[in-house]
Amino acid sequence: MDALTIITLGIYMAGMLAIGYWSYRKTKTLDGYMLGDRDLGPAVTALSAGASDMSGWMVMGLPGAFYALGMSQVWLPVGLSIGAYINYLVVASRLRVYTEIADNAITVPDYLENRFADKSRILRVISGLFILIFFAVYAASGLVAGGKLFESAFGASYHTGLFVTLAVIVAYTLFGGFLAVSTTDFVQGCIMFVALVLVPIVVFTNIGGDISLAEELRKIGEATDVNMLNIFTGGTFLSILGLLAWGLGYFGQPHIIVRFMAIRDVKEMKIARRINIGWMVVGLAGAGATGILGAVYFANHGGALPDPETVLIDFAAVLFHPIITGFILAAILAAIMSTVSSQLLVTSSAITEDFYRKFFRRDASDKELVLIGRLAVLAVGLIAAWIAFGNNQTVLGIVSHAWAGFGATFGAVILVSLHWKQMTQKGAIAGVVTGGLTVILWLSLGWDAKFPGLNEGIYEIIPGFLLSLLAIYVVSKATTQPDEKIKVKFDEMEQRIKS
Repeated sequence: MDALTIITLGIYMAGMLAIGYWSYRKTKTLDGYMLGDRDLGPAVTALSAGASDMSGWMVMGLPGAFYALGMSQVWLPVGLSIGAYINYLVVASRLRVYTEIADNAITVPDYLENRFADKSRILRVISGLFILIFFAVYAASGLVAGGKLFESAFGASYHTGLFVTLAVIVAYTLFGGFLAVSTTDFVQGCIMFVALVLVPIVVFTNIGGDISLAEELRKIGEATDVNMLNIFTGGTFLSILGLLAWGLGYFGQPHIIVRFMAIRDVKEMKIARRINIGWMVVGLAGAGATGILGAVYFANHGGALPDPETVLIDFAAVLFHPIITGFILAAILAAIMSTVSSQLLVTSSAITEDFYRKFFRRDASDKELVLIGRLAVLAVGLIAAWIAFGNNQTVLGIVSHAWAGFGATFGAVILVSLHWKQMTQKGAIAGVVTGGLTVILWLSLGWDAKFPGLNEGIYEIIPGFLLSLLAIYVVSKATTQPDEKIKVKFDEMEQRIKS
């Protein structure tokens, strides 16, 4: 590895740690640590939401999928783009307003408990447990990506890369909290955007005009038995539906929707939406183009890669000046770190706010709670490292399961709670439990890979989300309707949105 590349990467990591220290000096309260005192601007909100969403799977998993399977993977970014746009339209503004009305809720379990006046605290407990389970898995996917990056780019061992990635992320998240995570996300989002625009352009230029991309992709298809140009290659109705169904997951991702809760003014949500969706569409297109062009480039320069998910790393090494290589590697690290840090923080907030303060130390000071939050970041990070230690899974595969888990557990519950006044506390509990357990059961039975009676599987978010939605409606209709205080707060939220 060239010294200039290492220096560039070192500058990036030092910058992230500097932001963490600056945020540490500014963070004094639990609200500040967990939600940045609800004072994010639209640009930081947008890129923070985007960067925390588009993790290592965007710069490694997605290019790898396009590299191996061609244009048939286009349904995934299409589903995600539609889902993200709808999420801004139907969830973002309402959640920002409602969490403030619902006794200034700062976490998803906090919001659900306050929204339904759940004195039993069952809703808080089960929500917190599912967050711990699925985020430990989700964070592990980022550490797997970090391990692969260091292994492929630096020749270091997978486990060395895993723990270096973990150390830097834990350091700035542990000390700086939400402000550090959101600010670093903004910087990381900018770096990712530039890299995903730059790399495909440079690769296309290097392939040269004397090579027909269509012809080269046809040859690759003949050799691999995959039609790289056909968006329906190997696709059935269920497989395409599964890729599109990723969009359903947005309504229930705590690390994304918490950004909506933190924007300083709901009137700025439209600006944030435009920035976020524009960034996302260009980034996803760049990731897909990197994979497709990578298949052609490496077929003509040394043959197929042993691991398709390292295609962007390989491009960084062979096509660019060492300083630019360092920048691209920093972009990959940015994608990994932005999401893992967000996941660690949301999990920390669940432990601190939803368990420690509510059940063990109701009179705990802000200083004590922030300390517990920091210890929780460290603990969850170590659990994620333990899950990732084996290095026997793809980044995209791990993300797909965690994404489905959150989408099914919280997606329908959040969506309906913001739009249906008659939804009850028992209906919310039924929705959370049904969605989360459906995903766990589906995966345990292997129905995501092969469903009984079919030659293929069904993506677990589809049954999880739909059954959660059904459980909410049936149980809410069958149980005592919400009292007037709950309905008044719902009406207040709607009135503030209209005004």
